[in-house]
Amino acid sequence: MGHRLSRIYTRTGDDGTTGLGDGSRIGKDSLRVETYGTLDELNSHIGMVLAFDIPSGLREALSEIQHRLFDLGGELCLPGHRFILAEPVEWLERELDSLNAALPSLKEFILPGGNQAAAACHIARTVCRRAERLMVALARQEDLNGQALAFINRLSDFLFVAARLLARENGGEVLWRGRR
Repeated sequence: MGHRLSRIYTRTGDDGTTGLGDGSRIGKDSLRVETYGTLDELNSHIGMVLAFDIPSGLREALSEIQHRLFDLGGELCLPGHRFILAEPVEWLERELDSLNAALPSLKEFILPGGNQAAAACHIARTVCRRAERLMVALARQEDLNGQALAFINRLSDFLFVAARLLARENGGEVLWRGRR
């Protein structure tokens, strides 16, 4: 790791710009900054899920995901660098398959909720989907790592399955009744 911040404020962003990891400055309202800011928001929501009493295997996976999200944010902060390769995507697929194997087949739509941990996980899932949409938009403008896009796509699926698991552990899933 490079240098640590000894002072939190720098005043360099007072003009509406922020520094990227390569030293260049861009607008705080740029699509790149919006994208990695949304990844930070997602990471915070996952931290909220971790604040609940959840199964240890899920806790470990979510903690690892938080680290991978920092890697992904770093990748977006350092244009041209690749930190998310095939291995994190494959790992996430294995974790997703393992969680999903413990659940019954999905036959109906599920409403977000069930209990506090599941609801927090659903919020993380929706923020993840927003981050994915932003990454897709950024990929239309700039060269973006395809593995990073695959990772964020698998992550929203993982969070959906995790929310199902959490809801079934305490209170049950809330099934959509449809229009009556």
